[in-house]
Amino acid sequence: MPNFQAISKTIHARKRWKHSGNYSFAAHDAIVPLVAQEFPRALTHLPIGFTKQQKEFVPVAILGLQPGQNLFVDVDGRWIGGYIPADFRSYPFRLAESADKQSVLVIDEDSGFVNEAYGDAFFDEDGSPTKAVKDVLDFLVSVQTNRVLTRRICAELEEQKLIQPWQITVQSDDGEQSLDGLYRIDEAAMNALAADAFEALRQAGALPFAYCQLISMQHIQTFGPRTEAHRKAAEQVSMGSELNFELLSDNGTISFGPR
Repeated sequence: MPNFQAISKTIHARKRWKHSGNYSFAAHDAIVPLVAQEFPRALTHLPIGFTKQQKEFVPVAILGLQPGQNLFVDVDGRWIGGYIPADFRSYPFRLAESADKQSVLVIDEDSGFVNEAYGDAFFDEDGSPTKAVKDVLDFLVSVQTNRVLTRRICAELEEQKLIQPWQITVQSDDGEQSLDGLYRIDEAAMNALAADAFEALRQAGALPFAYCQLISMQHIQTFGPRTEAHRKAAEQVSMGSELNFELLSDNGTISFGPR
């Protein structure tokens, strides 16, 4: 379990942090939230859908076919999905809310990215936050601001009744696998909207958002070969073989080979 602690001079004055480029912390995340700003880049690599959380629709990148499975992190912790969602790029940092409703920068002390020997310092010699920490905070604040816009866009899509259940079935060597609990844009319903409703979507900034989601669905087709690739990788590891887990090639296949 993560151990998030507020960054303070009391705890972190002599500590450092460094993102190792290892994404093992995300290996069991089958979905990850996205914000609208990420859609144009995410759609070229990841399938995008929606989940319903506390009666609101939330856009997510779909990373696996079942809970606890991320097909975009290999057994060595390398990210093999092209675009890396903001939630993963900002780890081990998060924005939390204090008791007085203020945003607080926190870090997962058990991430393995915090140490006392190397990496970026948290504070300068004068006790002020370093540029590296300020950059992380600016990034997280930008994501949080865009999340507010994202919620408004999702609310407009729901108002126009354009979000529908998405029944996903993928064929793999283990047979058909189904993924439940996800939603998608109803393209036919969007095309049938009256002019005033369509204009409301345009003014809300929801049209590019909707089209990105629809285009991204093509990546679900890669989940069959990705599932098989992960299975073979696990077998190689269990047998002690050297592993070469490569990215999807241009023709949509996953290949293994000697180092």
